[in-house]
Amino acid sequence: MTIVVQRHPYHLIDPSPWPLLVSIAAFVTAISLVLYMHNYTNGGIMLILGFFFLLSIMAIWWRDVIRESSFQGHHTKPVQAGLRWGMILFIVSEVMFFFAFFFAFFWSSLGPNIELGGIWPPPGIEVLNAWEVPLLNTVILLSSGATCTWAHHAIVEGEKSQAITGLFFTVFLGVCFTACQAFEYFDCAFSIHDSVYGSTFFMATGFHGFHVLVGTTFLLVCLFRQLGNHFTTRHHAGFEFACWYWHFVDVVWLFLFVSVYYWGGI
Repeated sequence: MTIVVQRHPYHLIDPSPWPLLVSIAAFVTAISLVLYMHNYTNGGIMLILGFFFLLSIMAIWWRDVIRESSFQGHHTKPVQAGLRWGMILFIVSEVMFFFAFFFAFFWSSLGPNIELGGIWPPPGIEVLNAWEVPLLNTVILLSSGATCTWAHHAIVEGEKSQAITGLFFTVFLGVCFTACQAFEYFDCAFSIHDSVYGSTFFMATGFHGFHVLVGTTFLLVCLFRQLGNHFTTRHHAGFEFACWYWHFVDVVWLFLFVSVYYWGGI
């Protein structure tokens, strides 16, 4: 019987079917979305099935990652350092993603062309009052950032009950933010089809809302992991990544509130 001794601290991942299956599911979802937008028969059903399989395979894949880190001990310090750099680069790519929307908004608003009447916001656009639902959402999101930081410090100090409470309130506030934004969209007097203002507004705030939804799910998973005693004072990289992502979402919203809701609506 041969005993294999690993002489390095890095994790050599076993062969896995999930990358290939996720790629296929993502491809089917993208093609189905195109078919649905062109009103092809059964395009909507294909889109729902593709998105369902994509989420299911991703959940199983992340389950395996949790097992490798929490139960098998494969996420050593060098592995965690690599994962941290990967998360940092991912957040940087997200900054570039939102930079494109802010650039489009300022490009159109600082020099509105003749088709817009030479003014901003364009004629006929009834902008939202920044001091109503947007201000409430700002308070909610900043409060959730505070509770997320509270949970982080509680995990570092080994206070399990406080960490659970902080995570619960963070998830709750994230759900409240999404509900308020949905109410704002339903009550909005313009749509994404109403000139470049509607396009840039809904693209920027809509993608931010999607990121809030992803971050809320991320933190909800961390809440269940904390209930299952997955995190320790020295091994909680998964929660750190969720915390970084949530603070990134907070910062993007502050820029949206100041530039799009307040300055863009004057």
